Amino acid sequence: MSADLSAELVAVVTAVDDDRPLVLTSGERPRLPAGPLRSEHRSMQAGLSAWVEEQTGHRLGYVEQLYTFADGDPGARRAVSVSYLGLTRAVPGPQWRDWYAFFPWEDHRGTEDPRTSGAGLVEQTVAPLLTGWVAGAPVGARSARRHRADICFGLGGRAWAPELALQRYELLWEAGLIPEAGASLVPGEPLESDHRRILATALSRLRATIQYRPVVFELVPQTFTLGRLQRTVEALAGRALHKQNFRRLVTGQELVEETGEISADTGGRPARLYRFRRAVLDERQVAGTKLPTPR
Repeated sequence: MSADLSAELVAVVTAVDDDRPLVLTSGERPRLPAGPLRSEHRSMQAGLSAWVEEQTGHRLGYVEQLYTFADGDPGARRAVSVSYLGLTRAVPGPQWRDWYAFFPWEDHRGTEDPRTSGAGLVEQTVAPLLTGWVAGAPVGARSARRHRADICFGLGGRAWAPELALQRYELLWEAGLIPEAGASLVPGEPLESDHRRILATALSRLRATIQYRPVVFELVPQTFTLGRLQRTVEALAGRALHKQNFRRLVTGQELVEETGEISADTGGRPARLYRFRRAVLDERQVAGTKLPTPR
């Protein structure tokens, strides 16, 4: 690497535990793990994997680059920040935080009290604030603002699109409704620097990726029930899925195979155990979970 160029790796390390999507954080003021790319790393991706394993003791499964940001004036030392998404089956600890602590409006799986769900938060808090933001625009810009708010947050009769997490975060920032923009009108914990935006980028990317690549299997045990698999997908997507549609989709694509064993740890009737059928990676390039019809 050039002497006048330094690179920092920012890691969005994700696991799922107890049906909660988790992200690894560090520091008293929460931030994503970050560190310099060392000269012995043959690539940034290798550097990230080595760094995470060194810090956490867990190997990353799936790794994907999110984006690169370069800062610095011409002629001065330049800093490059490279963010990555990594998936692991890590055992959670105190540094693991629920994704939805930072983006509570993204969890639409539903709760006993709809007022505390993401959908309830959007309806009761976000939507009225965005209506005020639209009304505050010059007359000629109101229609575009309304259209954007409706698409991002599923308003005006539009469907909620889970993969638009980054666009929703950026809209809340532009509307001045979150701490990064100088206000705390919408609930959600901040992260240091621009790390919440990086986390939103990872959430959008992961929600899109699980629909065409079988990366969800990096987040479940080697053997699992179909119920466990569905709850993991639901945790990532932030919405409940139709049970029979989900099972038909997974088995119809031949993504899994039975192990011949039974799990009694289901809280009800014993359930069959499955494993990911890795031959699918050689048989075709596109294989995901498609996020079937919500409940």
